Amino acid sequence: MFRRPHFAAWLLCILAASIVAAAPAARHADGFQVVHTYAHDSHAFTQGLIYVDGRLYESTGLNGQSSIRMVDLSTGQVLQKYDLPQEYFGEGLTDWDSSLIQLTWQAHTGFVYDRFSFRLLRTFHYEGEGWGLTHDQTQLIMSDGTSYLRFLDPKSFKETRRVRVLDESGHPVEQLNELEYLHGEIYANIWQTDEIVRISPRTGKVLGRIDLSGIIDKRELESAGAVLNGIAYDSKGDRLFFTGKLWPKLFEIRVVEHKGAD
Repeated sequence: MFRRPHFAAWLLCILAASIVAAAPAARHADGFQVVHTYAHDSHAFTQGLIYVDGRLYESTGLNGQSSIRMVDLSTGQVLQKYDLPQEYFGEGLTDWDSSLIQLTWQAHTGFVYDRFSFRLLRTFHYEGEGWGLTHDQTQLIMSDGTSYLRFLDPKSFKETRRVRVLDESGHPVEQLNELEYLHGEIYANIWQTDEIVRISPRTGKVLGRIDLSGIIDKRELESAGAVLNGIAYDSKGDRLFFTGKLWPKLFEIRVVEHKGAD
């Protein structure tokens, strides 16, 4: 004989099912292993970091202290330097062919330099703020502190498209900062955190995370502004580097894949 379930029990089942359905997607993060530690200029307010042809290039920020630099990785020694005029706050940095391209924070102005002489070749302009900068095979990729990534033509610097970065639950990921393109993905540091998100350049979806908590002893940092900000990839040696603003160290790491429960 069919019996209708007790109403209270039925309601509890419905509520439980809805809670499960509404639960956010899991946010597992990979860990890391430090492979090597290098010296880094603790006065460098790092905004952009790249590794090209055996040399580390860095963009630093703050008005009156902004620069581009070529740095010897093994010693941290600055081999070559160009100082920006005081009105500019340096931001993201990337390379394109034989050039270096640097953003500025709120001046809506970017600079193109000869990578070998640091001679200024041209300037370009964009709307909004400039934060991080990287490139794939055909386009520049720029962050502006929001949840959007912009794709720019590397010759005209015109925006060709943009994607919104969404997390595992479909929520926008704000404060996207330093960028690096590797293995077909965009790695982005979330400002003021020790977290890196791996992003699909096609859809903007977060594909994974790397938790860099503990990579540096915070007691070594003398400023509240000394946060993680600097990602560089050596494509020939398959090496991944991280540092931060005003950090005395730069780290080569190996990503340790998260192993979830079966």
